[in-house]
Amino acid sequence: MTAAPRRPRPRKAVGPRLRILLVAVLIAFALLGVNSGYLASVTLTEWWTGSTFQGYAYQVMFLFHLAVGLAIIVPLLVFMGLHAARAWNRPNRRAVYAGLGLMGIVLVLLVSGLLLVRFDFFHLRDPLVRSIAYWAHVVTPLLAIWAFVLHRLAGPRIRWRMGLKVAAAGALFIVVIVVLQAQDPRQWNRPGEFGEADFTPALTRSATGQFIPPDTLMMDGYCQGCHADTHAQWSQSVHKFASFNNPVYLFAVRNTRQHSMEIDGTMDAARFCAGCHDLVPLLSGAFDDPDYDDVNDPTSQAGITCTGCHAITHVNSVRGNGDFTIEEPIHYPFAQSDNAFLRWVNAQLIKANPGFHQRTFLKPLHETPEFCGSCHKVHLPEQLNQYKWLRGQNHYDSFLLSGVSGHGVTSFYYPPEGQPNCNGCHMPLIESDDFGADRNDETGRLTVHDHLFPSANTAIPYLLGLEPSTIEAHRDFLDGSVRVDLVALRADGEIDGELIGPLRPDVPALEAGRSYLLEAVLRTLTLGHVFTQGTADSNEVWVEVEVRHDGRLIGQSGGLDPERHGVDPWSHFVNVYMLDRDGNRIDRRNAEDIFTPLYNHQIPPGAADVVHYRLDVPEGLDGELEVRVRLNYRKFDATLMALVQGEDFRANHLPITVIDEDVVTFPVGDGEGASTEPVGIPEWQRWNDYGIALLRKPDRRQLRQAEEAFRRVEALGSAHGPLNLARVYLAEGRLDEAGDALARAAAHEEPPVPWSLAWFSGRLLFERGRFADALEQFTALAETRFNEARQRGFDFSRDYRLLNQIGVTWLEVAGQQAGEADRRAALEEAGRWFDRALAQDPENAEAHYNLARVHRELGNAARAGRHASDYQKYRVDDNARDRAIAVARRANPAADHLADPVVVLDLDRPGRASYPLTAPEVEQRRETLDD
Repeated sequence: MTAAPRRPRPRKAVGPRLRILLVAVLIAFALLGVNSGYLASVTLTEWWTGSTFQGYAYQVMFLFHLAVGLAIIVPLLVFMGLHAARAWNRPNRRAVYAGLGLMGIVLVLLVSGLLLVRFDFFHLRDPLVRSIAYWAHVVTPLLAIWAFVLHRLAGPRIRWRMGLKVAAAGALFIVVIVVLQAQDPRQWNRPGEFGEADFTPALTRSATGQFIPPDTLMMDGYCQGCHADTHAQWSQSVHKFASFNNPVYLFAVRNTRQHSMEIDGTMDAARFCAGCHDLVPLLSGAFDDPDYDDVNDPTSQAGITCTGCHAITHVNSVRGNGDFTIEEPIHYPFAQSDNAFLRWVNAQLIKANPGFHQRTFLKPLHETPEFCGSCHKVHLPEQLNQYKWLRGQNHYDSFLLSGVSGHGVTSFYYPPEGQPNCNGCHMPLIESDDFGADRNDETGRLTVHDHLFPSANTAIPYLLGLEPSTIEAHRDFLDGSVRVDLVALRADGEIDGELIGPLRPDVPALEAGRSYLLEAVLRTLTLGHVFTQGTADSNEVWVEVEVRHDGRLIGQSGGLDPERHGVDPWSHFVNVYMLDRDGNRIDRRNAEDIFTPLYNHQIPPGAADVVHYRLDVPEGLDGELEVRVRLNYRKFDATLMALVQGEDFRANHLPITVIDEDVVTFPVGDGEGASTEPVGIPEWQRWNDYGIALLRKPDRRQLRQAEEAFRRVEALGSAHGPLNLARVYLAEGRLDEAGDALARAAAHEEPPVPWSLAWFSGRLLFERGRFADALEQFTALAETRFNEARQRGFDFSRDYRLLNQIGVTWLEVAGQQAGEADRRAALEEAGRWFDRALAQDPENAEAHYNLARVHRELGNAARAGRHASDYQKYRVDDNARDRAIAVARRANPAADHLADPVVVLDLDRPGRASYPLTAPEVEQRRETLDD
């Protein structure tokens, strides 16, 4: 018989040449496996411990992962294609099917990896889709190992011993390197070191105690590559122009540097300014050079850079004055390379693995008011003024103690929800396609926080010729921040004349030849801190009033000097009139000379002020009288601008913003009054705001008028009436009436918020000597035992006025104890509450004074001495203050009048006509900006 023909042997599924490619691919996979194990272990360790262990070595390992992963794609696809072509018809179908499954898993692995890399021409933006791709990339290697084993079990025998050796060696490497790396977590969230770099009296520290190279702090262009929108906003912001590139600050800091040289021949005292304004020259050491070129040195023009804020790793305290720790951040490889390709590699590393970048430059502390308060809270150190510690501007505490934050217990109004930080107002979300954009708002749009930081500084953008939209953004922010309401009249032009109101919808007729007092209320609406804040000594905020009869001006206040555009000094200013020790006005931002205010017309958030104007209606007048009241804002006054601009000064042309205005048209004659449209404010609230404004005045007569206003609020059915009547009665010591008012408020069908009732009830109980009952009310507040308050995000445990009050109440309890053990226990409890107050405000003179008492009585002489010393440091020097005020009042009749407890401004004052009104000026300036 003829033999059957032999079937040809099938080609090997992996031939000799293909085997070389397979070995290369397997080696690459093995290296990637070890590398992935390391990366995953570090990530898991960070998740488990809450610390950050990534550093430069981690980034190099990630670069290896990215480079090898991209490099392996083509060889792997070639191998899979050739191997599949060779093996497709083989009879071992189990091996074929397992191989096809493995190929599918590997393709998912490759695609998910590519999706995670953000290429210039394509990248995933949606966080959910990226998350799916990430977890697919994490899980598929494990599935690939499983499928590979199944594939090989159906084919040639697996060399288990070799594979296990490789796996064991890789695992050992991973364990060793991760253990070593875990010994040195990133040292964030702790105060920096004290070392060679001395930044005092600024409280700023570097993480190492050493200087930081300026180039590290000036990488704004590097940030721009991924954050173009954010960079564009910051480039127009006052943060960008906070340093020597700001002409007003340049003028002021040159004076301070000169003053510092006169003190001790160094720039040391001037560092007080640099801790917040000049971070780059300060941290690099350039600021200390007496010959520092404050115009041409690149560090002088840096402003507050991206790194200047985002490399802060810890807020050391709530004392302000730049009390934070900043580090030289670790960047991904090639961050400062001049090579275009290496810079591209750096960008791809960040985009593919942004987690470490985010943790380095965006920490939870950046979302806290303490972060902003580290610069927006200021004290003047003795090293600067050669006198003593004095409080400067303070956004932080006025926010903390407000109803807006939900921490203040004394507020007149509370928002529906507490505002947890400054960003909610000053960094609103805006739509953006930046790399760092996220879906933060309810619409699902990609947004970033606005780094223009809109607030109120219309001057610097104007002086520097920035985009008109920048000025408009600040104007828009100011618009409606304070409400002007011409609420009432008082007869005969007297502060205690008959009250006529509310004005509108009914408008009374005015009698010719008679005098009236116009009552204009200014109520803060959108602010979380006092108005005006910041440079309150040079902010120019004033009330302008014009009275017209048939278009003819017959009364006015608040006009402008036509030559210098200075405001009539006999106007009402919403500012602080600050003095030096000799009674001279602080008029040039000379912080080293700040001593005491002659007057402080700032308005707290959710509060009000009232301005009184005497209107004399001329004899024989009839027809209608139009009264227009507006609140104007200009960032800097003419006096300061004349000093800043020197010989170039002609007039103060800084933009004027009308924050709000109110207009009432009165009929004049013997006839009846008129009716007009309602003002859109509930009547009870108008009277309530008027009462609040009067209650805040230091004059006893106006307390009685506040009582009158709050009685009207109660008559209109609002529980604010009796609650605020209790405030008046407590201020006057009328305790029985305060108790009755609180009882009526509590019994109201719509009672006030329970925490307000608790606070004033506690105050009443304290005044009556019922200290145990008072403590129950105060402690309920400190523990926020109110469901509604908690739901609204409020927490009263941070109001240090409350904490001090609890401490004082425990001192009274201690004084009532007969037994020594009970007395000591009460004293120790008092001390604990005062310590809690100091945790919120370390410079609180009241807490230090009472802690000195507590520890003296407990026999702790050393601690008593420390707190007594701190009390002397932080208390107000009343005697020296009184002398400076007396000098200032003698020297300036207008300021003297504005400092009176009761101020009535005359709309018929002689000399008023030399100050034309601002309305044409404002409109002209708006047209210029629009052009």
